[in-house]
Amino acid sequence: MTQVKIYGIREYLNPIKQDLSNIIHACVVEALQYPTDKRAHRFFPLDASDFYYPLGRTERYTILEFSMIEGRSVGAKKHLIRLLFERSRSVGIESQDLEITVFETPKHNWGFRGLPGDEHILNYKIEV
Repeated sequence: MTQVKIYGIREYLNPIKQDLSNIIHACVVEALQYPTDKRAHRFFPLDASDFYYPLGRTERYTILEFSMIEGRSVGAKKHLIRLLFERSRSVGIESQDLEITVFETPKHNWGFRGLPGDEHILNYKIEV
C-alpha cells in the first residue's frame, strides 16, 4: 500500500496535476514494483500565503509525502527518490524545488477493504 500527498502553490501545482500524478505513479511502479492499477494520490494546492518554504527555492517548491507499508529495501526507496528527482523536471520542478519524505508503518497500522492490513493477502510484493 502506498499513498501520496502532494503539496504546492496552487497556481503552479494545478496546471501540472495530471502529469505529475502520472510521473509519480510511473516511478512507484518501476522502483517499488507496484501494480499499475493502484494509485492513491491526494493534491493539496495551497495559496502562496499559506505555504512558506526555505530560501533558495522557487514558487514551484513541491513536497511529496509517501505513506507506505514497511518492507521496501533502502535501495528501492532510493531508486524511487532518484527517479522522482529526474522525471519531475519534465513538469518544471527542478531538484532544488522538490522535497520527498517516505513514512513507513507496519501492516497492522493500516486498515483497508474492511480488514487490518496484516490480515490481507496482497496481490503484489511489499519486500522489494
